[in-house]
Amino acid sequence: MSLSNITQVLLRNHAFLVAHSPLFVNLTDDGFVEHYLQENPKANISCYHNNYIDYSAISAKSNPQVTALFSSEYTSELLHDLVIINFPKSKDELAFTLAMVAPFLQADCKVVLVGEKKGGVQSSPKLVKDWLTSCQKIDAARHCLLFAGIFNAEKSQQPFVIDDWYKTYQLNIDNIELTIASLPGVFSQKKLDVGTALLLANLPESMQGKVLDFGCGAGVISSFVGKKHPHTTLSLLDVSALALASAKKTLALNGLSGEVFASNSLSKVSNQYQHVISNPPFHQGTKTSYRASEDFLRGIKPFMSKGSDISIVANSFLQYLPIMKQHIGSTQTLVTRQGFSIYYCYKS
Repeated sequence: MSLSNITQVLLRNHAFLVAHSPLFVNLTDDGFVEHYLQENPKANISCYHNNYIDYSAISAKSNPQVTALFSSEYTSELLHDLVIINFPKSKDELAFTLAMVAPFLQADCKVVLVGEKKGGVQSSPKLVKDWLTSCQKIDAARHCLLFAGIFNAEKSQQPFVIDDWYKTYQLNIDNIELTIASLPGVFSQKKLDVGTALLLANLPESMQGKVLDFGCGAGVISSFVGKKHPHTTLSLLDVSALALASAKKTLALNGLSGEVFASNSLSKVSNQYQHVISNPPFHQGTKTSYRASEDFLRGIKPFMSKGSDISIVANSFLQYLPIMKQHIGSTQTLVTRQGFSIYYCYKS
């Protein structure tokens, strides 16, 4: 496995990263942990991920010196003397992350922020001024930047309450009132996005039975379907722990229930569904990736029951239509508007 640019920058500074109980936040599984243990053979490493794919890769190795956690909240019995944070795509998510891990950091804990320049990491000193003392640039290489500072111990006295971090907003779609709750970093956190709005306006007129919402985000699509079509049973999957927590909150606020679970594309899907709906995700951290969505479209057919259908919205430039035609069946383009297309396929 090739080392990412971020891992290469970290390894250039291995002497600066010596610790007994380090915490790695959302670092990809590309060999960094193994390299770190070579330099620090007695370290007890904790890896926190809100991405199910990265968590699965780390946890599958079953290293007794490495503890992996996939959750919307970080918990630990350790106090960490080093934390390395992969700079998130959302600045709000950085504040959320710092507040979440603060109760588990030693008073003199070294906090390292690393990320690609185009991902906004250069703004780190300004963003963390209340959390770190003397945040300085340590290195710049491989199109990445590395910053470090000492944790402000006063912040460890502030309890982390996840409910304080949800943002809620109201929607009225087709005379259906919805309340949406979303944590930082979750897609369409503050308002309904154009693509999802177009999808909701072009769903099947009648829906019943099992519904799969692939890449559910904050649960907007499922909540709309659940309220408009009460004879449906909702299943929501996403790769993000923050999205799953948001979806659960959104369902509860709207008096709905459903199965909400993590999955790497279709890895944890086992049922057959009458309706599949999706605004397929195509972002992995700060990078753009279409693989999970393409794998979903290539593999969904066995999970569609007889007489089922699939409705998706996607940027019009994406080549999802031919994939659906090849792997699911005859597919229609229902509408194209504002750079988005709605694709619909009925499985007879």
